[in-house]
Amino acid sequence: MYEISVRAAFEAAHFINGYNGKCSRLHGHNWTVEAVVCGENLDKLGMLVDFKILKAELKKILDEFDHRFLNELETFAAENPTAENLARNIFRKLSTSEIFSASTKLFAVKVHESPNSCVTYYE
Repeated sequence: MYEISVRAAFEAAHFINGYNGKCSRLHGHNWTVEAVVCGENLDKLGMLVDFKILKAELKKILDEFDHRFLNELETFAAENPTAENLARNIFRKLSTSEIFSASTKLFAVKVHESPNSCVTYYE
């Protein structure tokens, strides 16, 4: 079994509605997102998934969030834009990409809202 990952970043602001503390106020993060892919079969070049292609697919999704106020996005109309909800949302969007096959799948998405705080989502 092989596992590869790529990282990409975006900057965005949010607040956590109903939170009792500083995070209830508008603030921003330099978010880092890591996509983890696993599989057993390599292509004819010896790659599981081309890093360049995987990073481009991830970037397409992150562009929706970059330099935005996350609470205003339709994606978060019914829930807080927490790192947990971001990770699930990004995972579900990325997992539908045509770059994956029956033997290669998205395993997890990690969202870092700071160098010391990270959430991992997988199904």
